[in-house]
Amino acid sequence: MERLKVGVLASGRGSNFQAIIDSAESGYLNIEIAILITDNPAAFAIDRAKKHGISYLVVTPEQFSSKDAYFSHISSELQKLKVGLVVLAGFMRIIGKPLIKAFRNKILNIHPALLPAFPGLHSQKQAIDHGVKISGCTVHFVDEGMDTGPIIVQAAVPVKDADSEDTLSERILKFEHKIFPQAIKLFSEGRLEVISNKVQIKGILFDDKAITNPPLS
Repeated sequence: MERLKVGVLASGRGSNFQAIIDSAESGYLNIEIAILITDNPAAFAIDRAKKHGISYLVVTPEQFSSKDAYFSHISSELQKLKVGLVVLAGFMRIIGKPLIKAFRNKILNIHPALLPAFPGLHSQKQAIDHGVKISGCTVHFVDEGMDTGPIIVQAAVPVKDADSEDTLSERILKFEHKIFPQAIKLFSEGRLEVISNKVQIKGILFDDKAITNPPLS
């Protein structure tokens, strides 16, 4: 099977980017990471790309006359490489319409909450402030809204009374590193279908025994 070409967008340290790299190098993912695109010339994700021989490109909004022009350029760079999937691994910008239009239902994002609860920034703090007992993370397709795209896979983690934003973030991050590669694998195998804004996963029958979460202790 021909390997899926993936383009990764990241702005910071790129820990989810590293999880994807590791999953590809281990053979879990049958993909080629074609490029890293970042809006931050100081992003540690660049160091990760260099270490693993992955091409990277720094593209900042200041180089362009508008948000649409910026994302049109990014879209063009990805299309030149024949990228089939775009992955947002901590890319701290709202995606513009030109990129969404070019890669409809081909852009994945990871969000540190159980969407549709707590979209946007500081989701972990939102969860703590609301006193929820369960939080987690969500991989979803990107659409024009704020974390509103069709949900692919989620993982739940407990919220403890003593949690800070940092401790909850760290607990959630461990599961981000598990479910993001899972979602990419499902996409690469052609097992995801969006119907009426809901994702159906081909070849999986969910039942009580199939649903697993971390222990609440």
